[in-house]
Amino acid sequence: MRISRLDKSQVDEQTAEVYDWFLQSRGNVPNMFRTAAHRPEIMQTAVAHLRAILETGTVPKKIKQLVITRTSQVNRCEY
Repeated sequence: MRISRLDKSQVDEQTAEVYDWFLQSRGNVPNMFRTAAHRPEIMQTAVAHLRAILETGTVPKKIKQLVITRTSQVNRCEY
């Protein structure tokens, strides 16, 4: 059994705002967050952590994204 991924039309207003942020910042809503949307409080906490990582500090956002991508490659993560 798999947990479904929720579309924007299936989530509450606050979660839809998070979807909008993803759409503006990266062009899509990652499946991980669409699945976590079943528990909006958990999804919003995860998004807050992601934003803290990507949007704060002295390392440029593009470098952070490259590190995330390379880490996934090294760990053979298909996601």
